[in-house]
Amino acid sequence: MKVCGQNIRKIRRSKDFTQEYMAFEMGISQKAYSDIENSKVKINLDILTKISTILDIKPSDICSISHKCGIDAYEDKYQELLEYMKKNNISIPKEFL
Repeated sequence: MKVCGQNIRKIRRSKDFTQEYMAFEMGISQKAYSDIENSKVKINLDILTKISTILDIKPSDICSISHKCGIDAYEDKYQELLEYMKKNNISIPKEFL
């Protein structure tokens, strides 16, 4: 999750927002906010949503799962699941094909 903290810092700075401003908007201390940017705390969905709202961006602009697991890791698992479902005659919803 270190990448997420670095991305938050970069985006925040590009908008000329201070850590104090971000912390105030989130209702936390500046130290607590600093810990987020320095990856000392895990970023959960609630934190990610609050930060993305303040920065007026999509959460995916901050964090994506691809940096964590490699680009093809989830695609490989998805394909394995589809193959398993086909082999076992399990119906696959159209939106997953």
